[in-house]
Amino acid sequence: MKTKVLSLYDWFLIVGVIASNIVYSVLTGNVDLVGSTAAIAGVLCVVLVAKGSIWNYAFGLVNVSMYAYISYKASLYGDAGLNAFYYLPMQFIGWWQWRKRGAAMSQAEAGERSVQVKARRFTWEQRLILFLGCAAAVIAGGYVLKYLGDPQPFKDSATTVLSIVAQALMALAFMEQWALWIITNIISVVMWCICVTRGDAHAGVMVIMWTFYLLNSINGLRVWLRLSR
Repeated sequence: MKTKVLSLYDWFLIVGVIASNIVYSVLTGNVDLVGSTAAIAGVLCVVLVAKGSIWNYAFGLVNVSMYAYISYKASLYGDAGLNAFYYLPMQFIGWWQWRKRGAAMSQAEAGERSVQVKARRFTWEQRLILFLGCAAAVIAGGYVLKYLGDPQPFKDSATTVLSIVAQALMALAFMEQWALWIITNIISVVMWCICVTRGDAHAGVMVIMWTFYLLNSINGLRVWLRLSR
């Protein structure tokens, strides 16, 4: 089966994040090149993840590098460390893992097969273990970040812990990553909205980016339910 082109919904997300960044720049009178580049690259990345395309890692490399810098400036040290020391190397590990699981770089390479990665899913027992482990890690991480002076310790801990697990599940091509991404994206929207009220740099553009991430993660869950059958 050959891979389908981007759907209308995918184009809505891509065009939407570009248009939103332009409107935001006009309304604020400030062209945020760093934030906008991170947001657009990030949405391109997650759209391609939802499609099961290995090229998501190329755009992911751009996004995580810039997002680490933006998070550090906003004193969100959990997110900054997550992107610099985990997401960045995981782009290379994920590329390697997806190649092992059959993701092709082009239709010519794949031949008559799909260029998409071969997805899989957990058992219900494994999902319970995943839930309990994530909950314990979020609580523990929240207290550590609170001690370090993080202004939003438990939200920052939740996005950090769940993103670490979700990124690993993504590299290993498990469908359950999308449930964690949905939760992470909701918390991240709230967290960056709070940053907007504090006047943090790039915060408005990050709200736009995470909103489009959330829309994509809902679609990603739908697509990967089919891919993992």
